[in-house]
Amino acid sequence: MEIKFVKRSTVKASKKRSSKFRPLLEAIEKLKPNGQAIEVSYTNEKGVNSMRTAVYQYCRQKDFVVKSRRDSANRKIYFYRDK
Repeated sequence: MEIKFVKRSTVKASKKRSSKFRPLLEAIEKLKPNGQAIEVSYTNEKGVNSMRTAVYQYCRQKDFVVKSRRDSANRKIYFYRDK
């Protein structure tokens, strides 16, 4: 067995987002700064947290920032690009 140390940047994670969030991530790509927002309805709080995590991780990889606001009365979450 050969053991070798490599830089962490050379190790790529191959895990893809499940198809559950694929339509949302495709819509996030189309957002423009100071443009329209995306409105997504949700059923439970756990869904909101996992949705936000998926979006923020995706945006970190693509190197842009998306913000979100939640309307808990109507059970909707909004994603938008500020700048």
